[in-house]
Amino acid sequence: MLEEPLLATTSKGGVKTLPFIIANESFEKVASYGLLPNMITYLMGSYGMKLATGSNFIYYWSAATSLAPVLAAFLADSYVGRFWMIALGSIISFLGITLLWFTTIIPSARPCDDSGTICTSPTIFQLTILVSSFIIMSVGAGGIRSSSLAFGTDQLIKKKNVNHSGILERFFNWYYFATSVSVMIATTFVVYVQENFGWKLGFGVPVICMFLSAISFLLASPLYIKLKAEAGSPVGFTQVFMASWKKRHFNVYESQDDQFLYFRRKGSRLIKPTHKLRFLNKACMIQNTEEELTLDGEIRDPWRLCTIEQVEELKSLIKVLPIWSTGIIMSTVTAQTPFKVLLIKTMNRHITSNFQIPAGSFSTFTIISIILWIAIYDLIIIPLASKLMRKPVKLNPRARMGIGIILSFLSMVITSLVEGVRRETAIKEGFSDDTSGVTDMSALWLLPHHWFSGMAEAFYTIAQSEFFCSEFPRSMLSVATNLHGVGMSLASLIASFIFNTIDELSSNGGKESWVSSNINRAHFDYYYWVLTGLCLVNCFYYFVCDKAYGPSSDEEQDKLLIDEGSVESR
Repeated sequence: MLEEPLLATTSKGGVKTLPFIIANESFEKVASYGLLPNMITYLMGSYGMKLATGSNFIYYWSAATSLAPVLAAFLADSYVGRFWMIALGSIISFLGITLLWFTTIIPSARPCDDSGTICTSPTIFQLTILVSSFIIMSVGAGGIRSSSLAFGTDQLIKKKNVNHSGILERFFNWYYFATSVSVMIATTFVVYVQENFGWKLGFGVPVICMFLSAISFLLASPLYIKLKAEAGSPVGFTQVFMASWKKRHFNVYESQDDQFLYFRRKGSRLIKPTHKLRFLNKACMIQNTEEELTLDGEIRDPWRLCTIEQVEELKSLIKVLPIWSTGIIMSTVTAQTPFKVLLIKTMNRHITSNFQIPAGSFSTFTIISIILWIAIYDLIIIPLASKLMRKPVKLNPRARMGIGIILSFLSMVITSLVEGVRRETAIKEGFSDDTSGVTDMSALWLLPHHWFSGMAEAFYTIAQSEFFCSEFPRSMLSVATNLHGVGMSLASLIASFIFNTIDELSSNGGKESWVSSNINRAHFDYYYWVLTGLCLVNCFYYFVCDKAYGPSSDEEQDKLLIDEGSVESR
């Protein structure tokens, strides 16, 4: 049975600490996301990098930043503790952004002049400063993002793995609302400052934001509940693999009383492991009681004997991996930001004769779409469908994930079509060799792409998190909430691989590469059609994985309730 929730009744913790935690994450989001949109422009103009080199640099940075929270989460739970992980992450991130800012104010720290017209080959010293700043920023961001949600939960509930009706839900809502607004501010205000006031002030704003992030969190240190670190999941998973391998030759006849062969935690309701992935079951089989158990009935060597719960936790992770992998292609498409900014810069971005939208701010339309579709789905579509059907209607997470993948495919179709028209327009208007020229084609033609892209994120990402949390045991919720970050990290690496492969193949024989720095003579429309094809393949792959997965935990629970109701009606 689950433990009853217990709100923090001491003077520490509680709702009063949440503004500080949310502010810490929000300021960090403004700082980090404010650097991303125009980073390709900075690398090409201040370091003389080619488009391919700068794009790969950003891909690797994005991959490291996405993977860092996963690693930091395990360190926080196993050794450091969540408070110290966030605190250290805030300080480290501030140092990394400050180091990057120094490259804008110290002329000798970069190989190009302020105008970007005179460049020399970058020195080892200059590249070391640049690379070091990105590494430090990734490490710092990982420390903050890995533990913010979990640390906020600690302030509300003293016991682990329990949810308190209403309190946590409101915290999550405010948390995601604040971080979404922060990303919007980053892609509008910060980008606007960079494009209109230069890199010194444009990178100085993230430095100030990161300073406020660290201060806002550390000032409330006396108010926080700080739980001690415990053993993390990766060690337990490794122990299961090792124990099952050591007992690979152990054969036993499983009778009706075979539950006595398995070791389980005290108070556990699990009698024996499931039959899925049976090769792992030997990890919790008791082969020799005297050698494997102490006189008190405890495990002597956790690398030879594990609990049923450890085995089932690992099975839960392995089982969801195929469905989880379908999100990687979606994230690969999302990772195409660097050269999207360059393409948009060649289009007419004017709203009025005196105001034009910064190229780096166009991703804001995707964020707006995400926010709007969350509201439309929860406040309009579901209530209206329930009213028409005269019963509660709710799409299960896997159905929403499927819708998200289809919408991602549609967004790429639109992008491919628009880029083909943009390229033809640029050539007709005489800009085939002038990548700085602006065509008469309006950049607003890309709004449908951002609209569908935001819808895809709203459906898929939220449903994926809900699906993982419902399928994993409560002891693995930290793993569930960080799986998306692993997918984003892999997506950045895959995006880099696809980019490099197409660059190499399309430039064979001295031909102009599809992803050449001369974006008007290149064929980014062909490149986008390749990504569109991958999205289509991903749609079919998802439906295969979804069918192979079988019923989810919620569906099995609903079926159980129906069956029980049928028995009672008899």
